[in-house]
Amino acid sequence: MSMAIEVTREDLSVVQLRAEARHSLDTKRARRILAIAMVLDGHSRLLAAQAGGMDRQTLRDWVHRYNAAGLEGLADQPRSGRPARLNPAQLAEVAQWVNDGPDLETDGVVRWRCVDLQARIAAKFEVELHERTVGKLLEKLGFSNMSARPIHPKSDLEAQEIFKKTSPNSPGPQSRLGSPSSRSKSGSKMKLASASKAL
Repeated sequence: MSMAIEVTREDLSVVQLRAEARHSLDTKRARRILAIAMVLDGHSRLLAAQAGGMDRQTLRDWVHRYNAAGLEGLADQPRSGRPARLNPAQLAEVAQWVNDGPDLETDGVVRWRCVDLQARIAAKFEVELHERTVGKLLEKLGFSNMSARPIHPKSDLEAQEIFKKTSPNSPGPQSRLGSPSSRSKSGSKMKLASASKAL
């Protein structure tokens, strides 16, 4: 069992430590300050740790940090987080790919999908990203997941417009039921009478 480490700093009294804890906006830091104050006030390490919501080993670690850095040592250190997989220059290049659109000859597609960009990022930057990560990356770059229907590069827009202007108007929609007189009340078609019966 490790020996309890002593609080060696004497720049703040127990009263001052408790005042600091009262005015602290960080509740975790306030609990650590109060636990240190309890140790200085002669309470057992176990009781001080329980009051601070921690175990004795954690309290020992905080005492170490308080002795080394004072009250600043009792604050949580900022976390750097996971480093970005692509640097700003690479992100700018990906954004340019999306703005320019794919080249059918080299990319083999007429429209970017996340899986296509995933493959191109891996080939160009040697960075493996999950397909969902590529989608989040595009959102971060300001691209919407809604896009217009892709146009095949070999399609002739001018020819399409000429066809629309010169083609005859299509007849209006025909009723599936036919004219009212050609159907009986039961809904079945009426048979035309034969010429021999009409005479």
